[in-house]
Amino acid sequence: MAGAGILGGGAAAGRSTGAPPRGGGGGGAQLLRWRRRRRERWLVALGIALHAVYMLSIFDIYFKTPIVHGTLPVPPRFSPPARRVVLLVADGLRADKFFEPDAEGGFRAPFLRSVMREKGRWGVSHARPPTESRPGHVAIIAGFYEDPSAVTKGWKANPVEFDSVFNQSRHTFAFGSPDIVPIFCSSLSHSTWGTYPHEYEDFATDASFLDQWSFDQFHGLLNRSHDDPKLRQLLRQDKLVIFLHLLGCDTNGHAHRPYSSIYLNNVKVVDQIAEGVYNLMENYFKDNRTAYVFTADHGMSDKGSHGDGHPSNTDTPLVAWGAGIKSPKYLAHAEESDDGFRFVDDHKHHMPTPQEWGLAGIERLDVNQADIAPLMADEVEAALANTKQILNQFLRKSQLKQSSSLYFKPFKPLANHSSVLDQIEDLMSARDYETAMRYVENLRSLSLAGLHYFQTYDWLMLMTTITLGYIGWMVNVIIHVLQSYTIFPSNPFLKKNQASLLQPMSEKVYIGGCLLAGLLSLLLVLEKSPPLYHAYVLMTVFLWTQIFSNIQFLESIWRELSSRTFSSIINLLFISGVALFVLEFLVMSFFERKLYTWCFLIVGLLAAIFILLFIPGNPFVAVYIWASCWFISIFTLMPAEIPDNNNLVIFSGALIIVIGMASRWVDSKTDKIKFGLYLSLANKKGHRLLMLFFIQVILVGLSSIMVWLSTSHRAQNKELLPMHQLINWSIAGSSLVLPLFSPPSILSRLTSIFLGFAPPFLLLSIGYEAVFYSAFALVLMGWILVECAYLYSSGERGSSLGYSEVGSADERCLQLSDLRIPLIFMVLFNVAFFGTGNFASIASFEISSVYRFITIFSPFLMAALLIFKLFIPFMLVICVFSAITKLVRVPRLGCYFLVILLSDVMTIHFFFLVRNTGSWMEIGNSISHFGIMSAQVVFVLMLFALTNIYTKDIEVSSRRLSSQKEL
Repeated sequence: MAGAGILGGGAAAGRSTGAPPRGGGGGGAQLLRWRRRRRERWLVALGIALHAVYMLSIFDIYFKTPIVHGTLPVPPRFSPPARRVVLLVADGLRADKFFEPDAEGGFRAPFLRSVMREKGRWGVSHARPPTESRPGHVAIIAGFYEDPSAVTKGWKANPVEFDSVFNQSRHTFAFGSPDIVPIFCSSLSHSTWGTYPHEYEDFATDASFLDQWSFDQFHGLLNRSHDDPKLRQLLRQDKLVIFLHLLGCDTNGHAHRPYSSIYLNNVKVVDQIAEGVYNLMENYFKDNRTAYVFTADHGMSDKGSHGDGHPSNTDTPLVAWGAGIKSPKYLAHAEESDDGFRFVDDHKHHMPTPQEWGLAGIERLDVNQADIAPLMADEVEAALANTKQILNQFLRKSQLKQSSSLYFKPFKPLANHSSVLDQIEDLMSARDYETAMRYVENLRSLSLAGLHYFQTYDWLMLMTTITLGYIGWMVNVIIHVLQSYTIFPSNPFLKKNQASLLQPMSEKVYIGGCLLAGLLSLLLVLEKSPPLYHAYVLMTVFLWTQIFSNIQFLESIWRELSSRTFSSIINLLFISGVALFVLEFLVMSFFERKLYTWCFLIVGLLAAIFILLFIPGNPFVAVYIWASCWFISIFTLMPAEIPDNNNLVIFSGALIIVIGMASRWVDSKTDKIKFGLYLSLANKKGHRLLMLFFIQVILVGLSSIMVWLSTSHRAQNKELLPMHQLINWSIAGSSLVLPLFSPPSILSRLTSIFLGFAPPFLLLSIGYEAVFYSAFALVLMGWILVECAYLYSSGERGSSLGYSEVGSADERCLQLSDLRIPLIFMVLFNVAFFGTGNFASIASFEISSVYRFITIFSPFLMAALLIFKLFIPFMLVICVFSAITKLVRVPRLGCYFLVILLSDVMTIHFFFLVRNTGSWMEIGNSISHFGIMSAQVVFVLMLFALTNIYTKDIEVSSRRLSSQKEL
């Protein structure tokens, strides 16, 4: 096969240079192929650019920052009772582990418990997903839930500037993690802060020393102030904030789990630090003007992860005492009824306090996490001041939008806001506070509605533009597939228009598209629209200009379809309906993984029946397909959070070896299977295959042994041995190279790829996902067997497979029945996404998966290892997909375009399912779903390029090819 092609081997025959061919008897056909290759490169580049630009559109539509700059603050009416506030945040501290007694009946936080009983108030702070460190600290310190546009920064950098308690302070002292403290203090001129090096965050040690480091820094600061008048003056002024970030619980929770002795002991360390800070402050200032707040940014699941909305992640302790904080209130033992109020994590307002906490008789005051910031400001803002602040934001947003709109549509319900404010002031002067509060609440609701109105002002225009753009892209893909990979260009109905179809785009279409694009761009410039608005509009206009340039081809297609028989039309509609049903099934599977269980139970039975009916005498193959489908159906019933089970990982290593041996045995017996000639080559090098097979089996066995050794060593709370680390890296690296030396027959090469990816996957596994790898490979092999059976049955019936050269001498035109290949690929590709968890959920990324390679906190390397582990099942699917396109003799690039076409049907659906309300878990998942589907044009192409290294030289039996040509 000549030519490298856009996806690697198997592209068009003929010269592969960039210049068009000239002369020769076959010059016309070569010219057509050259034009098609050029058009494909352009189409792929356009697809990548389009999906990248349109993916950004959700942040202009759904996730524009709601923060309004340029508003004047409403000054407080009362002076605060506290001159300074101390904020202690125990990162990753669960509420239940803080409040509950230990194994001996005592409590882990005796000092803070005495505060709850004698000095202050306590409760549970309810966080909102994503329960990550940055969003949690923004809620605590800034008083609002994370700006939606922060999702584009991975919850790290500040996408917009926002106000916070630190900003409003006269001076802030902060010590703690390098991932948190700089977010709030790096650009704050009136701050003094310090962080420890990233290397201190070692998951193989007890991280409570990080908390002690923060306390020591603060202690040293107070000691230095005795000899430093300038520092002492800073400490003696009012509006002072002291922030200690205590990371120990989070690091120990990730590394050792929240029920471990190390994590539970860290709770005691945190309590000792709180007591030490309190004693230092009281002895230093001696004025009883200090307020103290102790809380956590998020909790920790039993698996040592966080991010979702589980109560173990959203429920965090809150203890407040000192100046301006009321004393404890003791209650009678009467439970309060549910008043219907819900916190941001959907918990009830009056939650029952567990008896084992021993706090049932003391009033519990639960809060939303974002309410802690006004609590630290002593909650002196009255309802009217709060409403005026919101109204000022509305007025500022209205002013900005009016100044940039050619036709401005105001928010009419607030046209008389000034008179409403006057009425409220009159009511307050008359001491009619109840009526005034109703007016205030109504005005506040209208102000919030007005903010939402301007927040969504451009929605209709943007969503219409993006939807038309996606539809235009899909029509362009359909046109390209029909022109390049089907029999339509050679159809008599189309031949008469062939000359005109090869001519450049009509001048009228060019001129009309340019005029429309220019007019729309001018309107956007006059309205001072962002640059991306221009990109959305221009790309959509360009796509539809391309469609109208092919209007003659589309008319010919319509005439061709009109001439078809009624049964042909019904067949087309039926297959299209089945495709849409499968795609909608895949959309629903993003929300309910268990659908795949039913899918495989049903498909396994139908595929087995197909084998038995059309290829009698092969009951073993039918039983194999049925069993493999039913085996994999188990995994989507399992929890998304993978429980630790190293025995399963080790067992999976043995299972992988058994599957490899069985595959090799089948490879040696293919001549005894009716369609076995599709799977092997006659000129196999037996000695070379046997030697390579044994090496790969040994590497799989070694990886299983290293799983046991590395985990056993780490279970003793020891660091990862450099020797273990070196062996693990060596096994993983060398195993990925060996499949390149395997024989090029389909079964031999795919078996070698399966064994080659197994060692790194085992070393990155912690539980049942290792077994999923084997089950998934068995199903992929079942897909190959079904395709072989389909080819065999087609040959037995004497049906022609439509041979007509489309790119290389061994490729045929695509037919409507070939749509099954990209559809099955889409299903299996999504199973690889969600078979062992929820790829779109933060909590599914289990960091302990990388501990056999690295334990020192290194976010980029750890993320790379996690992503590589997730990529392995995808690469298996694409290797099998590439092998099947060679087996069936269809153009792989044509199937790739069909995959992108089907993906974009799902993309449009997910575009309308993106949410910017509800919990952050729901919001984040909706973004992930849309992003996953949008990225597939690049994601699949990239994986095709990677796996092409392994699949480019796969060969199909010459006996099979000869039999097909005889047909």
